[in-house]
Amino acid sequence: MNLEKTNISNCSIIDISRLKSDSGSISWVENSKNIPFDVKRIYYLYDVPGGEERGGHAHKNLHQLVFALSGSFDILINDCKNKKKITLNSPSKGLHIVPGIWRTLHNFSSGSICFVVASELFSESDYIRDFSYFKQCKDL
Repeated sequence: MNLEKTNISNCSIIDISRLKSDSGSISWVENSKNIPFDVKRIYYLYDVPGGEERGGHAHKNLHQLVFALSGSFDILINDCKNKKKITLNSPSKGLHIVPGIWRTLHNFSSGSICFVVASELFSESDYIRDFSYFKQCKDL
């Protein structure tokens, strides 16, 4: 994906399949069916202390679908021209973040769990951790 061309409008909330009954609910993701990529990695964040931020980077190739399995948190997405804050607070709604978008997660509620499905295996070389360099990649 050409990082110069991606913007926050390429990111979207995806409603995940959900079955609800008197005994509870179940939601699921399936490769390339109800999410727009094949899953190669899953990870989750929890026990994030109040006031802490996570993220603070962009990816060159990685797609992510981010959920609040429990509690809530905010994600600030930034394409160097536009910013948008999205609050996640439902395990059946995920934020699809495309490559070339800077993201910062903050405002974690007590007991929150951030669950992420990712399109690629971990690769440090896929990360852009310096915002000045990110702006150069966006050709600004």
